[in-house]
Amino acid sequence: MSKRFRRHPELKRLEGGWRRPKTRTNKVRRKLKGKKPMPSQGYGTPKSLKHKHPSGLTEVIVSNPKELENIKKDEQCVRISGSVGSKKRMEIIKRASELGIKVLNPNVRVVKNVAPSEKK
Repeated sequence: MSKRFRRHPELKRLEGGWRRPKTRTNKVRRKLKGKKPMPSQGYGTPKSLKHKHPSGLTEVIVSNPKELENIKKDEQCVRISGSVGSKKRMEIIKRASELGIKVLNPNVRVVKNVAPSEKK
């Protein structure tokens, strides 16, 4: 849930996640004026914006360079999977730049070349 909907007895020791108020006398459940809002229909994201990146493109998770061939660069952008190693990550970034596809996480875990004399 977003920060708009907070748990009713909001104390430091309680988790921040939403819990539906259930008791008979609860003011939030009864939707009294001046109390916190409860999630309900109408607060949702419009269907045209659901599951989209803020840039307006749909995210696609990619784990190898072959998967870039099916990407529509006008409608989709790429996020490289976290299980991909540095070598294959560099290949994916290079191929995506050739095809003109936007990569959302290009700089994650890129390792610099280290000279053999610096290694122990």
